[in-house]
Amino acid sequence: MAKRDLINITDLTQEEVGEILDLADDMVAHPEKYYEECAHKKIATLFYEPSTRTRLSFESAMLELGGNVIGFASANSSSASKGESVSDTVKVIECYADIIAMRHPKEGAALVASNACSVPVINAGDGGHFHPTQTLTDLFTIRKEFGRIDNIRIGFCGDLKFGRTVHSLIEALLRFEGVEIVLISPDELKLPKYNKESMTEAGIKWTETTSLEDAIPDLDVLYMTRVQQERFFNEEDYIRLRDTYVLDRAKMKLAKEKMIVMHPLPRINEISVDVDRDPRAVYFKQVRNGKDVRKALIATLLRWKEEM
Repeated sequence: MAKRDLINITDLTQEEVGEILDLADDMVAHPEKYYEECAHKKIATLFYEPSTRTRLSFESAMLELGGNVIGFASANSSSASKGESVSDTVKVIECYADIIAMRHPKEGAALVASNACSVPVINAGDGGHFHPTQTLTDLFTIRKEFGRIDNIRIGFCGDLKFGRTVHSLIEALLRFEGVEIVLISPDELKLPKYNKESMTEAGIKWTETTSLEDAIPDLDVLYMTRVQQERFFNEEDYIRLRDTYVLDRAKMKLAKEKMIVMHPLPRINEISVDVDRDPRAVYFKQVRNGKDVRKALIATLLRWKEEM
């Protein structure tokens, strides 16, 4: 049977992204309309890597739509620990579930899964590659805070080399008018070359700097990221780089009154807890937005499958 998957944010057209965000808005405003949206449907959450927000938001989303949840929270609790391939796992799971959300440490694993089974597959993060549902969450958050996504200046700070949330959001922002991107990172954690080439080809204005203090005064959005220990091969490099950028109240005084601070979480040391009280800090709002967007995405993919 035909179906649609979400492996990369570019699997959705600009119009489809807008429709999903609009549906999320309606689900927030009128939740009662959707209590039975996914009645008698099941989502399988296959998480080969640890997760708090993403896994629980998918599960909460499905439950709020009237559906059910199956799955596993680590590779060790699945047959992957016995050597079963991703392809074989999803071929088994499609016998039980109507839709799959999968996180895996290897780039491309979600695409392998989508090619192997007949139910919709949602990439919940594949290594340092992409994280399209976080991208939808980020777009939804920006739109809620500014009323638009066009014509913003956004700074990405921290681990831009391995940050799949950064890679995905940049891919999405290429489609919007008047977006300017500032890349803030140490030399060792710069954005990959292919992302820079994509921005240049799309005509996006972008700059690089190593100084958060220099960049922050002109930003509309500051997107902080943690330095990801699990992506490093060398512990010494991680320790040396992990505290390169720490956003605190002093740095926030340099920012615009209307600037917002986003973070996909979890944070480690890169945002001081003192910033949490600043009304410009919206990273915990992002968490709630993530559940609402995933509700809209699940409903949309299942509707599309029924229409095909």
